[in-house]
Amino acid sequence: MKLRQDNLLIRYTTKKDAEILCKWWNDGKIMAHAGFPDGINTTIEKIENQISEETNETTRRFIIEINKEPSGEMNYRNKGNSIAEMGIKICDFDKQEKGHGTKLLRMFIKYLFNELNYNKIILDTKLNNKRAQHVYEKIGFIKTGMDENAIYYELIK
Repeated sequence: MKLRQDNLLIRYTTKKDAEILCKWWNDGKIMAHAGFPDGINTTIEKIENQISEETNETTRRFIIEINKEPSGEMNYRNKGNSIAEMGIKICDFDKQEKGHGTKLLRMFIKYLFNELNYNKIILDTKLNNKRAQHVYEKIGFIKTGMDENAIYYELIK
C-alpha cells in the first residue's frame, strides 16, 4: 500500500525499515512525547519479527516519507467493531511543525475509513503534547476522556 500526496508518502513497513525504526524507538528525545524519555530499548530483530506478524486484519505499521526520505511512522490497530486505534510520529525534527502531520493524518484517515471500512478511529496523546492535541482537534477528533497521563479522542465516519 502506498498513499501519495505532493511530497508525502505513506507506505507499508518492510523488514528493511527495522533499522531506522530501531534507531527512532531507542532515541529518548524522539520517544519522550510518547512517554519513553529513555527510548524503548528494542532490537532490529524484535522489530523485524513484529513487522512479519502484521496483517491488515490485526495491526499494521507504515513509514512516512517526506521528500523521499523516511521521516516518521504511522500505525493502526484493529480494536474490533469497525474501530481502529491509530498513531503517528514524525521522527525527523526538521520536518515537524510544517503542516505535514495534518496532511498525513487526513490521508491516513481517508484510507482507514474508505479503503479498510472502519467507522471509528480512536487515539490518545500525552497531556503535555499540546501540538498533537491542536492537530487532532483541527481535523475533527472529539475528546472522549482524560486521565492523569493522556487525553483520549475519537473520530466517527
